[in-house]
Amino acid sequence: MADISRRNALILGGVGIGGVAIGATGFLVNQKSGRPLASEAVSGADLVQPTELRSSNGVLTVALESSSQHVSIAGRDVRALSYNGGVPGPTLRVRAGDILNVSLRNGLTDPSNLHVHGLHVSPENNSDNMFVTIEAGDSFDYQYELPNNHAPGVYWYHPHHHGFVADQVFGGLYGAIIVEDPEEIPATRERVLVISDITFDSSGTIPTATAMQKMSGREGELVLVNGQLSPTLNAGAGERERWRVINACTSRFLRLRLDGQQLTLLGIDSGRFESARDVDEVALAPGNRADLLVTGRVGTSTLRALPYDRGATGGMMGGGTSTSVDIALAMLVVADARITELTAIPDQPAPNDLRSVAVTARRQLVFAMGMGGSMRGGMMSATINDRAFDATHIDTTVQFGSVEEWTLTNTSTLDHPLHLHVWPMQIIEQDDRPVESVIWQDVVNIPARSTVRVRVKFDDFSGRTVYHCHVLDHEDAGMMGIIQAL
Repeated sequence: MADISRRNALILGGVGIGGVAIGATGFLVNQKSGRPLASEAVSGADLVQPTELRSSNGVLTVALESSSQHVSIAGRDVRALSYNGGVPGPTLRVRAGDILNVSLRNGLTDPSNLHVHGLHVSPENNSDNMFVTIEAGDSFDYQYELPNNHAPGVYWYHPHHHGFVADQVFGGLYGAIIVEDPEEIPATRERVLVISDITFDSSGTIPTATAMQKMSGREGELVLVNGQLSPTLNAGAGERERWRVINACTSRFLRLRLDGQQLTLLGIDSGRFESARDVDEVALAPGNRADLLVTGRVGTSTLRALPYDRGATGGMMGGGTSTSVDIALAMLVVADARITELTAIPDQPAPNDLRSVAVTARRQLVFAMGMGGSMRGGMMSATINDRAFDATHIDTTVQFGSVEEWTLTNTSTLDHPLHLHVWPMQIIEQDDRPVESVIWQDVVNIPARSTVRVRVKFDDFSGRTVYHCHVLDHEDAGMMGIIQAL
């Protein structure tokens, strides 16, 4: 089976290319050995939604505790990390203009903190502040004030303490955030699908990642939906479901396909298309989210993560590939049913287009990897503009209210998805080819040996935050910089 070009898949902002032949393995494959996973893993149970917490009268107040404990994952009693005892943690539903209060207690043995990924909120004080450290056993009270014009969409939360991010997310610390639409988009039901991966040894604990796995970016042997292995979803013909899909994997790219059903994409990340788009596939880099409508057709369909070539380590540490296998994520069973026909999907406000706006400044970020740097558990170099992350150094200073154009160049043999906190990016050009439609994302993939051009408007908030590769092992290895808006 030929892999789809990562340039073609990601230049479309997550909209996949149709007409690809799909093979069916019907079971998960061990990423390391190529053998079927242990029989202890249980698949096929009905999909369970995470606990849901909604704002009321403009406020949502949540108490979260991160801890290591015995939880049920893929039908097995294993030891993993969790928020409030669940993997994923609770789904937080808010609206533009709301205040989200989160009291986080760190029940881990390592330091941690919290990042509300994709939310357009202040990076300062007790908001989305990446420089907060919550030591083991301590607590911290966050308060996020969403602007009245905050974009609706799918967001998520996870730890972001440098050096521990990959281990803590891989271990099970993540959850969804939904910013509701100001006007409801008609659907029969809504589901949150948090896709993650994890590995357990024979004792039911998560083994330490090897240096080679960190270099490539680790991929777990179990690929889960809401902590379940290949769950079943039931629907009726003609029903329109809304799927909020999050790629919470530490490194795995997800090329999603659901043959036999009608898929309509509302948007990727915080970006929303003016008119919904029918698609065959959706490609999500680590950290990306998709807002999908699925209109049921009678039959049984498999939601699959298809092979995606995200590059190889080449000559570094003796080589090794990082191409995913074909994985059955979930089963959708659609029965014949008579239902009232749903109304048309309403158009959304036209997204802002920075292509005709005067650019205040232009800059270049070069992403590189090699040997020679230091990293917990191994030796490697992961840099942006020849610098590894330094918490005392401001790498980029921007003018508040400005529009900048960034040229993102990847000199390495692995893809690097760039995540910029607070401010989303409009994709302008990839590999010297202009992007014709208006595409906004807060995670933008930079394929190996390629260049991407984006524009950013630094509006609403000043302060200090970060940008980094969202292959989280690369971030922990130093592929992160500090940006300050003055």
